[in-house]
Amino acid sequence: MESIISKVLDKVDIQILDILQKQAHVSNAEIARRVNLSSPAVHTRIKRLEQEGYISRQVAILNPEKLGFDLLCFVFISSNMHHAEKLDILEEAFRQMPEVLECHCLTGEYDYLLKVANKDRKDLQTFIRKLNKLGITKIQTSLGLREIKYSTVLPILEDHKEEI
Repeated sequence: MESIISKVLDKVDIQILDILQKQAHVSNAEIARRVNLSSPAVHTRIKRLEQEGYISRQVAILNPEKLGFDLLCFVFISSNMHHAEKLDILEEAFRQMPEVLECHCLTGEYDYLLKVANKDRKDLQTFIRKLNKLGITKIQTSLGLREIKYSTVLPILEDHKEEI
């Protein structure tokens, strides 16, 4: 069965996306060499992939520990808010908090899961007090002890191994 991606993107697009998600700093000339196209053709494809939303942004991923963020927390949140306007305000508050790295709306016991970077316990305490001011009914915080795996790489080549 053919995946939906392969109907929109060809194998060269997939190869380019895979290279960029693993090594965003690679030059267009190097990508061109790897996928057997010219640099201008690669540039054109990358611009199209950006315009079509396949590439959201290119960033440098920093080392949190080297920068003093030694406390990675996962904060589960429940709220009694059910009106769309109040939920919009709550979610915008999460977006505006610089210590929130990720925010996910959940099904199940909790409504939201936040991934939060803090420097220490005092920062965490300050953050939890911010949450309390938002009218949240239940907060459960789990501290990350160590990272087993971290990746931003989507397994896009897995669906196309036979084609490439």
